[in-house]
Amino acid sequence: MKIVTIIGARPQFIKAAAVSRAIRDYNASSSDPVKEIIIHTGQHFDKNMSDVFFTELDIPRPDYNLEISSLSHGAMTGRMLEEIEKLLIEENPDLVLIYGDTNSTLAGALAASKLHIKVAHVEAGLRSFNMKMPEEINRILSDRVSTALYCPTEEAIKNLRNEGVTEGVSLVGDVMYDVTLYYNDKARESVTLNKWKLSDKQYVLCTIHRAENTDDPERLKSILQALKEINESETVVLPIHPRTKNIIANLEGDDWLAGIKVIDPVPYLEMLRLEMSARLILTDSGGVQKEAYFNQVPCVTMRDETEWVETVELGWNKIVGADHEKILYAYHNLDHVERQQGLFPYGKGNAAQLILSSILEI
Repeated sequence: MKIVTIIGARPQFIKAAAVSRAIRDYNASSSDPVKEIIIHTGQHFDKNMSDVFFTELDIPRPDYNLEISSLSHGAMTGRMLEEIEKLLIEENPDLVLIYGDTNSTLAGALAASKLHIKVAHVEAGLRSFNMKMPEEINRILSDRVSTALYCPTEEAIKNLRNEGVTEGVSLVGDVMYDVTLYYNDKARESVTLNKWKLSDKQYVLCTIHRAENTDDPERLKSILQALKEINESETVVLPIHPRTKNIIANLEGDDWLAGIKVIDPVPYLEMLRLEMSARLILTDSGGVQKEAYFNQVPCVTMRDETEWVETVELGWNKIVGADHEKILYAYHNLDHVERQQGLFPYGKGNAAQLILSSILEI
């Protein structure tokens, strides 16, 4: 059996690590091994956002790197679609495996479906119900053309059912939980907080990358003002991509990053260490919301909605948008929130094995 895996962004590298490891384990004892061909679209291209993940997470090096990045959504998706189609014709796989909700996801789904190749979508069924998000469009369209839809939660299955999609749908749990369980001890043992002169549970970790925040000056200023005020009481650590850093540098008004511990984007194990040891995480990232929950760290999400509603319902995540006052209120009332223990909606850490078993049946 031949599978083509299509990835292009940090969260996809993490998810692919779990399934690629399951494939290698299967092949070690199988007389009919699975051949995995990896296509990296190049959507994330700097070393800390891309190359280092393949080394750290022990993902096989990509067989192809399309190096398509830094374009508009339409141009990027169109070029990816064109190049992926060529490679699928050449490789002629039995199935194409896609992850998440990026332009790489949609391009892979469309290219495969137009060639009548089966599509398996990992992390199917997620919905923010915000059609202004490019990711939401990518999710819906990818789900529509997928043969197998691997859902991380019951809520994702419910979303698909409400859209009339029931065939090929499976509840497998979250592959990111697989990876977190696998690497938590390694992160704790191999990465020291002294690297950043930090102490356990004595800082707030923040990530900002989503276009709805970075490309809107008023939203971004509101977030940054809240960070400055929090930083007066507690160290705020901000791993920041050069693009976002440049946008902030050109904002009118204050020296927005003054006093905040700004660091470059970090590799996966370092990020995992920063997440597990933070007292609070502030983010607009979907993946970081989950990783906060996996590590039982309270999270404040600076978006107007979330796909990961379970984290909110269980009390571990608070949605505040880009509202300066709401961010501060959530921060100051951190210790007065009831958080449920013992319930875990993201599976048992064996999502990758369930996905591979299903693919072999397909």
